[in-house]
Amino acid sequence: MGKALFLIHQFKVIKMKKFLFLLSISIIVSSCGSIESYNEAVTKMHPVEDLREDVDKVYKQLQRLHPRLYQFTPKETLDFKFDSLKTAITSPMTSRTFHKELAKVTKFVGQGHMSLSPPSTKFNRKQRKARRKTKFEVSNLDFEYLDKKLIIRNARGKDSVLINAEVLEVNGQNPLDLMKKYKKTIASDGYNTTFHDRVAGYRFLGYYIQDNGRFDSITFKLRNTDSTFIKKYKRIAKAEKKSVVDSAKTDSLKQIKPKLTKAERKAKKKAKKLEWKQKRKDYKKYGYNYTTKLYNRNLSFVGKDSTTALIKIRGFGRGKYKDFYEETFATLDSLGTKNLVIDLRNNFGGRLNEIRWFYSYLTDKNFTLINKSEANSRIPILKALMSNSTSVVTKFFAGLASPYLIPNNLLRSSKKDGQLYFKFKAAKEREANPLNFKGNIYVLINGNSFSASSILSTQLQGSNRATFVGEETGGAYNGTVAGYYKVYELPNTKISARIGLMHIDSKFKTSPDGYGIKPDVEIIPTYQDRLNNIDPELEWVLNDIEKKK
Repeated sequence: MGKALFLIHQFKVIKMKKFLFLLSISIIVSSCGSIESYNEAVTKMHPVEDLREDVDKVYKQLQRLHPRLYQFTPKETLDFKFDSLKTAITSPMTSRTFHKELAKVTKFVGQGHMSLSPPSTKFNRKQRKARRKTKFEVSNLDFEYLDKKLIIRNARGKDSVLINAEVLEVNGQNPLDLMKKYKKTIASDGYNTTFHDRVAGYRFLGYYIQDNGRFDSITFKLRNTDSTFIKKYKRIAKAEKKSVVDSAKTDSLKQIKPKLTKAERKAKKKAKKLEWKQKRKDYKKYGYNYTTKLYNRNLSFVGKDSTTALIKIRGFGRGKYKDFYEETFATLDSLGTKNLVIDLRNNFGGRLNEIRWFYSYLTDKNFTLINKSEANSRIPILKALMSNSTSVVTKFFAGLASPYLIPNNLLRSSKKDGQLYFKFKAAKEREANPLNFKGNIYVLINGNSFSASSILSTQLQGSNRATFVGEETGGAYNGTVAGYYKVYELPNTKISARIGLMHIDSKFKTSPDGYGIKPDVEIIPTYQDRLNNIDPELEWVLNDIEKKK
């Protein structure tokens, strides 16, 4: 009997392995054929009727899924805009051209999380392998838009000498004309406009790719101090790990290097292992970004006597945050720190659970970070996973997980007065952390303070817990539609529409609706501030602290 059960088990294992093998083969074969057909679809001129069909498709998806579709633009007006676009389409277009026209309409939904992405041609396996052996030098640059100037706000490696250089031309085009074009397609939360300038500069290269497609070289005309010059970037082969010269140097060093004993070699190896283990731990705790070479969250001390704490959070989405906040606020408590500055500038948001955890250290009262979230579906997570843009593999495993996902979604869903609601963990009441900070709090914000960073700011401002300095946030005070997303691929043009499935808001509200968290003290940095290495928002805070001493 036992042997029979064993043979049955083995047979099932073999069947499952065979199934997974056949599934893998079918995916590989279908993907090879689909790349060619996909590339043809995204580069050809689409007939008028196909373009109009895609307009109807995306609007239908928004009507089905978006819980606050007509919050900022009335239904009659939005209907008219979509119908007008269909009427205006009288000749064939490429996917990229159509994307620009469609984005000018969908931006009137007034939700910054709702975005459209034009398709790019796909690479086959051989091409992807070849590209992995190269790097694009321009990725060393970060941009900013200030005083109607596009500038290089940060640069890595040998390009660090270009920091604060002004961009006069991009492949012969005026960057101001490009910025004006990009801002026509950028949606922010509500009627806010600060997000447009900030994000168009901050993500300039991303918008340039959306506008022109992939490119392997780009030429800038730059002005740095009094000199004007041309700088060209291209895709180059990655350097080998060790050059011949370096190898020769290493060999010569080996010759003169004293020979270690077995115990010494073992001790050295152990020390290196411990060092790397600590490094990895720090990378997780502080959320290290391998692209920018910066930590996601930092604690430092500033001011004349270095008694004011500064927490810089670049985003709430990377690393194991709990250890960082526990360590940080234990340090502030032990030092008796009286003033805390939280820098949320250029923080596009991230995890609700992280800002909930963070806020528990900033209040001495029980709190509920957000309300239950409005939704149009009882199974939003499964809807997101089963979108037409997700891979066959994702759908397969989502199907396997559905016996768990569906009950989980249903238990977290409820209905009141005809409206569906979905409950996140952040909608549960939480106690203040025993190490909560009791001193003065200042928060630095700008137009790129968005999503979760705006929800945190709403909670802090609504509870009168902090003084805000800087610029109105790009994220709305009264909430945003985000949470989980369905990424829907338009059938003809292959444009991806990312649609938020939940309206997430705090109990605090402001009037009129549709604007961000406004600073108590408005300070807009200038290009001259950057040249002089001055942070005007932080300087104001430090001066205010000195005055109050």
